[in-house]
Amino acid sequence: MASGIFWATICLLILLGILSLDIMGFFSRGNKFKVEGRTVLLTGASYGMGRELARLLSERGANVILVARDLTKLQAALEYAKSSAKNPSTQRFTIISADVSSESENARLLAEAATWNNGELPEIVWANAGSSIPQLFIETSIETLRQQMDLNYWAAAYLAHKTLKAWLYPNTPYSPKEKSAKLEAPRHFIMTSSATAFYNLVGYSPYSPAKAAMRNLADGLRQEVLLYNGARRSSKSTDQAPAPFDINIQLIFPGTIKSPGLEQENKTKHPATFAVEDSDPEQTEIECATVAIKGLENGNYMTPTNWLVELMRISNLGGSPRDNIIKDTVGQWITSIAWLFIGPDLDSKVWGWGKKEGMQAFKQGK
Repeated sequence: MASGIFWATICLLILLGILSLDIMGFFSRGNKFKVEGRTVLLTGASYGMGRELARLLSERGANVILVARDLTKLQAALEYAKSSAKNPSTQRFTIISADVSSESENARLLAEAATWNNGELPEIVWANAGSSIPQLFIETSIETLRQQMDLNYWAAAYLAHKTLKAWLYPNTPYSPKEKSAKLEAPRHFIMTSSATAFYNLVGYSPYSPAKAAMRNLADGLRQEVLLYNGARRSSKSTDQAPAPFDINIQLIFPGTIKSPGLEQENKTKHPATFAVEDSDPEQTEIECATVAIKGLENGNYMTPTNWLVELMRISNLGGSPRDNIIKDTVGQWITSIAWLFIGPDLDSKVWGWGKKEGMQAFKQGK
């Protein structure tokens, strides 16, 4: 037994040493998200994190298609993105007004994007649109519950379905000769989820199930595209070659962002929700967007935008791929113990609020 404990300790120290070196940047992975000269379609681009993402993509040399509903805000976001263009003389920008919660609108915006992009679908598509209406579940109307699912899940699902189908089965099939051709740079389909996909806090039940569903969808899509990525390398001859590029599915998980969206959320947020998230870290829009882009450049499948969401990710990995085997493995050991204290503390705060305020503090369920 003593020998086993000794070697287990040695292995743990080695793991921690490798983790420390990785955190300090000794293991460079290179940029896995090169966007210069490529076209990015970004939904939810008119304000908040989306507006900053458009600017950062412009700063890195991308051609950007900004999508949202409000044309006035879109035009302002367009000018903001263009002002940071890396190559002002060659980069291109446009806007598309669309309600992405509609299936037909997703088809239309992709068609318009392809037409503008010289007949080619953008190489990078980012489903970033979303908004939260935090309320207690039974105090939320069924109409609002459906709207939350439409915008925060179905908008991304519609866009993923139509984008992946168009990438993999274009109107003009790839010739079999392209099987042996050199792979093009990977395409990226990215979805912006939420910290609440990992843990549903009191008051977020109208919103977080949609983001959890998005995460689950991404896990499935990440495996499904491996079929096509593998078929690209097959020696078997068929009438149509697989697409001459790999496809990456990736997720972003923001926490609390200081933005107009947060101000709107706070208008409907239950006092108990404020109580349980009062110590959560907050980020500015640009801080959140910067971390998101950095995670993509590192090649991460899941990118939380602050330390608290990172701990939530590590403790909820399940069968999802590990972006860093050492950190995620050690982190799961630690967070599994931490949740023994975090969970009861959150429950106690909610129970205590109810005990103190009583039923008179609640609305009648609709």
